[in-house]
Amino acid sequence: MKEKIIIKSTELFLNLGFKSVTMDDIANEMGISKKTIYQHFQNKTKLVETTAMHVFENISCGIDDICALDKNPVEEIYEIKRFVMLHLKDEKSSPQYQLQKYYPKIYASLKTKQFQKMLGCVTRNLERGVAQNLYRDSIEIDFIARLYFNSMTSLKDQDIFPRENFSMAMLMNNFLEYHLRGICSNKGLEKIANLNTNQI
Repeated sequence: MKEKIIIKSTELFLNLGFKSVTMDDIANEMGISKKTIYQHFQNKTKLVETTAMHVFENISCGIDDICALDKNPVEEIYEIKRFVMLHLKDEKSSPQYQLQKYYPKIYASLKTKQFQKMLGCVTRNLERGVAQNLYRDSIEIDFIARLYFNSMTSLKDQDIFPRENFSMAMLMNNFLEYHLRGICSNKGLEKIANLNTNQI
């Protein structure tokens, strides 16, 4: 039952927002009593924390699976973007933004985990890209990996990018092109052109 509650809560939180969804909403959606939820979760904050970490773990596992395919680094980064967008359902409710506003401690903990995960993943991607001559060998890998994380976090800041003017898909696509064109060698730029031709 606990797993079912986590799955349903995750779906509702991602679609409607952490703030909007109540324990009553979750109980009604599942056809169970609120008391049943409280048998597994002390309060809504604990449920929010569990679902936020559940989403993080699922996305982390998916990214690990993509990295294990050993695609070329340019293709890999597009593949990861596609997977994350699909998993977060275009973030209709801007979950990270709501977490930051209403559950700052959970947000801070999640951000630390995301930073560690993304720094490792992006660093490996950059190193492989340089080794395969797809990225310029003059790039500062640690600097770019940290800049990448900070930029991705900024895309979710609705004060900077209001969702009514900037869809998440548009932001991700534009940022990815901006990032890759800044680090790619001529060989890497050719790879982007070929991928874009195939509508990635």
